[in-house]
Amino acid sequence: MTTIKKASMVIDKQFTIAEVDKRIYGSFIEHLGRAVYGGIYEPTHPKADEHGFRQDVVELVQGLQVPIVRYPGGNMVSAYHWEDGVGPKEERPRRLELAWRTIETNEVGTNEFMDWAQKVGTEVMMAVNLGTRGIDAARNFIEYCNHPGGTYWSDLRKKHGYEQPHAIKTWCLGNEMDGPWQIGHKTADEYGRLAVETAKAMRLVDPSIELVACGSSHSKMPTFPEWEATTLEHTYEQVDYISLHQYFANPDNDSANYLAGALQMDSFIKTVISTCDYIKAKKRSKKQMNLSFDEWNVWYHSHRDSKKIEPWTIAPPQLEDHYNFEDALLVGSLLITFLKHADRVKVACLAQLVNVIAPIMTENNGAAWKQTIYYPYMHTSLFGRGVSLQPVITSPLFDTKDFTDVPYIDSAVVYNEEHEEVTLFIINRHLEESVHLTCDVRSFENYEIIEHLVLEHDDLKAVNTKQHQKVKPHPNGNAEIKDGTLETLVSHLSWNVIRMKNKKIGSILL
Repeated sequence: MTTIKKASMVIDKQFTIAEVDKRIYGSFIEHLGRAVYGGIYEPTHPKADEHGFRQDVVELVQGLQVPIVRYPGGNMVSAYHWEDGVGPKEERPRRLELAWRTIETNEVGTNEFMDWAQKVGTEVMMAVNLGTRGIDAARNFIEYCNHPGGTYWSDLRKKHGYEQPHAIKTWCLGNEMDGPWQIGHKTADEYGRLAVETAKAMRLVDPSIELVACGSSHSKMPTFPEWEATTLEHTYEQVDYISLHQYFANPDNDSANYLAGALQMDSFIKTVISTCDYIKAKKRSKKQMNLSFDEWNVWYHSHRDSKKIEPWTIAPPQLEDHYNFEDALLVGSLLITFLKHADRVKVACLAQLVNVIAPIMTENNGAAWKQTIYYPYMHTSLFGRGVSLQPVITSPLFDTKDFTDVPYIDSAVVYNEEHEEVTLFIINRHLEESVHLTCDVRSFENYEIIEHLVLEHDDLKAVNTKQHQKVKPHPNGNAEIKDGTLETLVSHLSWNVIRMKNKKIGSILL
């Protein structure tokens, strides 16, 4: 006789972590592969608007309610001249793009991207080149984008047809400058000195901006976390965030180990927080340094195909991972991790948004569709707005090759007091067995379940294509509330979204 595994959880209005900054549901568009050309922009497409932007892609992005998009890179920004992408298109130069060894036509640049961002309803997180350039280019760029007028660069923007400033608030001081692969790679001291002086100049132009300093490119860099400590020694009082980047892979087809990957992200975040707080103490500062996890995703399916790309072509199909069901489960658990650290992780960017390791795929002059990872990303963005609560979870555990004491059941909870709604995001990592979960919800008196969405599939390797959405959520979850206790049988290998609402407000199914 098989015994059903059991888990328990307690949630309470008083167990607050922090208000969720909606920007943790951000994304990223780099001039890489078909992210821009053939992705968001394709003038010859039947669904292109008068500016060349694909409306089918616009609608899919709008469905995610993406609050901020990082641009234009990424590795590409470390040799980018922003001036190449403004002014009359017929006068813009074609350049060798050295990071990805392609031809950049500069048909889309700063102003076009700002137009697209407005169409999809998102803010822009702009990056400046601290690889081959520095203070002068950055101060000119922010003057072009943000200054009202009456100066050379701001009046040039007006001449280009943009009377009002773009008012870009969040700026990245370079990209992955710790990486030897980066054009203009620097030591931590070299980068820290350049970053702090660039920050000072940019703030003189516009004191209202927020700035992100480059942290380590990933947690296994040999200089991690000393890079963060040294960089922040220079920049602590001039920047608002330190960046984190991390990608996940399952090359050995070890699903149990792969699905435990959020523990690595959790450890990475905690180490960076500790480093930030050490520098805060060392400097006797009153300022809290927050985190911008501005590159994260699954990335490994496309490695072999990307190596076959012919160099110096325009918008080749680079880094086009076709995501499967287990990738969606991991993405869901990574989003849970961000919510658990809502007190310090204030920005996060799923890299990337269209075609390049992305939730949205397109074909040139053809269809656009949702990859498997689209759904947990959409669910958290739509329903994860409010206060992140700390659930107290008791779950059976398991060990893998790289991790010990991994809980089968993991969860994040968001309370939207304004709408009197609570959303539980729950994942069951067990490869074979369902888990009976009981959750004490007595703190939320008179609440009822209005929706229980489940993402599940009997094939971990199932993928979505333009013809078939094999992996998509269904609304037939089994959660029930009785006498202050929520009960549900959480299916093995499933992503669950349980939404509760105060009965006094009334049920609104979305």
